[in-house]
Amino acid sequence: MEIDEPTNGTSSSRLAPIEEVKPTPKQIKRIAAHSHVKGLGIDPETNEALPEGAGFVGQIAARTAASIIVDMIRMKSMAGRAVLLAGPPATGKTAIALAMSHELGDGVPFVPLVASEVFSSEVKKTEVLMRSFRRAIGLRVKETKDVYEGEVTELTPVETSENSGLGKTISHLLIGLKTAKGSKQLKLDPSIYDSILKQRVEVGDVIYIEANSGIVKRVGRCDVYASEFDLEADEFVPMPKGDVRKSKDIVQNVSLHDLDLANSRPQGRQGDVTNIVSQLMAPKKTEVTDRLRSEINKVVNEYIESGVAELMPGVLFIDEVHMLDVECFTYLYRALESPMAPVVVFATNRGTTTVRGLDDKAPHGIPPEMLDRLMIIPTMKYNEEDVRKILAHRTEAENVQFDEKAFDLLSRVGSEKSLRYALQLIAPARLCAQTCGREIIDLVDVERCTKLFMDRSESLQKAEEAQKRLAEKNSK
Repeated sequence: MEIDEPTNGTSSSRLAPIEEVKPTPKQIKRIAAHSHVKGLGIDPETNEALPEGAGFVGQIAARTAASIIVDMIRMKSMAGRAVLLAGPPATGKTAIALAMSHELGDGVPFVPLVASEVFSSEVKKTEVLMRSFRRAIGLRVKETKDVYEGEVTELTPVETSENSGLGKTISHLLIGLKTAKGSKQLKLDPSIYDSILKQRVEVGDVIYIEANSGIVKRVGRCDVYASEFDLEADEFVPMPKGDVRKSKDIVQNVSLHDLDLANSRPQGRQGDVTNIVSQLMAPKKTEVTDRLRSEINKVVNEYIESGVAELMPGVLFIDEVHMLDVECFTYLYRALESPMAPVVVFATNRGTTTVRGLDDKAPHGIPPEMLDRLMIIPTMKYNEEDVRKILAHRTEAENVQFDEKAFDLLSRVGSEKSLRYALQLIAPARLCAQTCGREIIDLVDVERCTKLFMDRSESLQKAEEAQKRLAEKNSK
């Protein structure tokens, strides 16, 4: 990357700036099953779960226990241990796991996995588990780099003057950076221009460019433009102080799995964290050897001991754990004993059932050896009052209005039949009301949906009656 000081002259081949105005489409907000859950809802004074808080209702004992696990994870005093959320269906096990991820924040890796995902025809199941383990271990790398930082005042691509018949190409890029102390004009390589285009950098943005590697990072929009009416502005940051060229402490977050992928490439110096982070690529469907992972662990330990990096152990959430077989559980024994192991949170809704790969039955379909390693958090069925409150949260999240009689019927359906069944009826009931030209869902809409859509118990009853009639017909 070449550096040019500001000059009074201008280039004759400078391109005229072209701005593309894109229409802002109407945003369609999709509501997930647990969009209303924002945390565990813990009282900061008593450290006990509130009866209703952060979008969560009920399961006070389970949420309080989960908050203790979250505190242990934050203190990094719980590595290589496992927790089991066990309870009937629709008792908030997945919601508790997601609430734990909200409590931990973005700085702590949280990797969700369904047990059936490990059975892949392309990759060994033990490899899928190990990849998930290493995704859940983060590494925060702190480095001091020589960078150019400032607000973009000019962004001008310059074309080549040669005409080879293949059309003109970009020879270099002129970019102006300004700080509170001064300004500079830089002459950048065309390859850096591609990175600027991908990040949609424009005049008024604050960026920094690494002097050695040429890596560009957009920090945000300069707060000078905060008064502008811009619906697409993401974040406003203050104008950088000091000189344009400076030494800057840069923190980069990367997982051990990312380091595995980067080091599996033939180029680059293996073990150099700076080089590894700059060469991250899309995950490949090939396996990384244990020998390579061991070498990466050694390098990571060296960086941790020298203070260059900090280990960020996260959480691996494995839902429907009873789907794992005995080989997976055997592999988990060793993985949990590794010094670089995350906290593993299992979830299951099974009681005593057969362990896959064995003829023996065990609680929750988990071998007794693994159960001894688990801290078990039970979840209980919701009572009628809790069901009503959960449905109220869901209707608010989906922006749906019920009249009093319709909501009473929906709550009664959730208590007598299934909470999930009642939650699934909200969307079709709204559609029925809109078809009749009403925005508020009436009692007739809920009754119609209960007749059109059966719940689990009613469907099972119909199937058994049909099977019985078929058996009587065949016997005649």
